[in-house]
Amino acid sequence: MLAIDPEAAGGPEVLVPVERPVPVAGPGEYLVQVAAAGVNRPDVMQRKGMYPPPPGAPSIPGLEIAGTVVAAGEGADASMVGSKVCALVSGGGYAEYCAAPAGQCLPVPPSLSMVEAAAIPETLFTVWSNLFERAYAIEGDTVLVHGGTSGIGTMAILLGKLFDLTVIVTCGSDDKCARALEIGAAHAINYKTADFVEEVKRLTGGKGCQAVLDMVGGDYVPRNLKCLAPDGRHVTIAVQAGAKATVSLVDIMVRRLTMTGSTLRARDVAFKALVADELKREVWPHVLDGRLRPIIDATFPLADAAAAHARMDGGDHVGKIVLTMDG
Repeated sequence: MLAIDPEAAGGPEVLVPVERPVPVAGPGEYLVQVAAAGVNRPDVMQRKGMYPPPPGAPSIPGLEIAGTVVAAGEGADASMVGSKVCALVSGGGYAEYCAAPAGQCLPVPPSLSMVEAAAIPETLFTVWSNLFERAYAIEGDTVLVHGGTSGIGTMAILLGKLFDLTVIVTCGSDDKCARALEIGAAHAINYKTADFVEEVKRLTGGKGCQAVLDMVGGDYVPRNLKCLAPDGRHVTIAVQAGAKATVSLVDIMVRRLTMTGSTLRARDVAFKALVADELKREVWPHVLDGRLRPIIDATFPLADAAAAHARMDGGDHVGKIVLTMDG
């Protein structure tokens, strides 16, 4: 099969097509003929040599796919062969075939294209498990999400609309702020021209927000805490600005704040299957009736994975970048 499996870390140019053996569906897995694969920030970090695959995961990057089940491993439901699915995987997505744990597969309804289906799993699992489970966001809450036009940010906006959250986002330009508002954010703050702490205070009438979903880390963390209302929850999912932060423990105690975080890729199959089951119950009905569709920025053929990564590195994308296997 054709795959992207760079031999060395580097820039987008290391992403060149190579021949690799078709994987075999292991116990509890499906072999999926991939139609499309989402591109995510962890793929970029892996390409740069900063985020090695977890033990047992393929060296081929790619954390989400959509395609057709062509084989079922031992213990997996053989009647699913021929079905269209999208799946969260721990690697292997940038290829014409990929093995996916059965419990991490979701059915692709007729209302979704394969490109749209491939753009859902990684951000949906991430936002659901962090904003709704770890941060306990519920109807009526106000939440602050950084990177408002990223894949994570746009999914947070879309889920916020479905579950009656007031979503405040930060973006790096007025154009991106305008796009975030079009997608459904309640408010969008240009962090380059305004102090988001002061803006959140103003927008919430001084009350603050109930949760912050942070992918920046570093010196954003103490500023994020200032945005929280008493009993607020801060969830870290990435540390693009640094892995260390200095915060006031007294402030956390006095205002009863909660600080937590998680990574998804290294979690075990059982945990991801539990999240998938919850998504099937709580979110997938909205996908089935067409009310939840991901924001697609651009698509590239698998052979042009380097161009897809260059697009992500440039930072101008809004929503998801997707690789396709059909040319």
